Amino acid sequence: MHDRERLTPQPDRPSGRLYAGTSGFAYRGWAPRFYPPELRALDLLPHYASRLPAVELNNTFYARPTAAKIDAWVSATPPSFRFVIKAQRGATVRALYGSAAESVPWLTETLPGFGGRLGAVLFRIDAKSARDDGRLAGLLAAWPRSIPLVLEAQNPTWHVDETFAALRAAEAVLCTTDLDDQEETPDIRRTGPFLYLRLRRTSYDDAALDAWAARIAPFLDDGMDAYVLFRHDEDGTSALHAEGFAARVDRFRASG
Repeated sequence: MHDRERLTPQPDRPSGRLYAGTSGFAYRGWAPRFYPPELRALDLLPHYASRLPAVELNNTFYARPTAAKIDAWVSATPPSFRFVIKAQRGATVRALYGSAAESVPWLTETLPGFGGRLGAVLFRIDAKSARDDGRLAGLLAAWPRSIPLVLEAQNPTWHVDETFAALRAAEAVLCTTDLDDQEETPDIRRTGPFLYLRLRRTSYDDAALDAWAARIAPFLDDGMDAYVLFRHDEDGTSALHAEGFAARVDRFRASG
């Protein structure tokens, strides 16, 4: 199902939770718009987590998180906070084009340290990598079902029914990514137990933010959780967009 199809109302189902945040949090340039100017580096994440419910970690794309680093992140945030881990880039290539049976355990080995704070792992397939059903099947077979998986497939050849079916069978989520160079607004494909949306345009005006909020609201009403992650920027505008997104969604839920 994607968002052009009407969702069946589920009056007895609890509402889904919205996890809006940004890609990364350690940006001193967000002061004073988002962070107080005097805030120490160690206090950035606690302040972020006091205002936003989720973050998509950038540095895990370059280095697998250590147990000590995970413990520090968890200790700095409340129990309701959620981390999304960008899977380390070298191991994602090996998992898809080498041995998934070897690379997936390496990618996921330290992640139980997050406990219930682990929202998902974002596995990115770059734009140069065309669709390969066999390699995707190998990755999905090796991936532990206890760790929520989100697949961001940047090459359009992946966006076909065969991919959607494979992800549904594995209870994996297809990432919806909104980019500056896209001529059309992307569909939201419902393949897993929650939604994952990356809002990556350089800027969003109120009309664009309202349009995305209107599209997300019916899924939340249908009981699905939704992650909405804005790209990082230089001055903290994206963090403020994330902070205000829940109120935008609530307006459409109340009016629906």
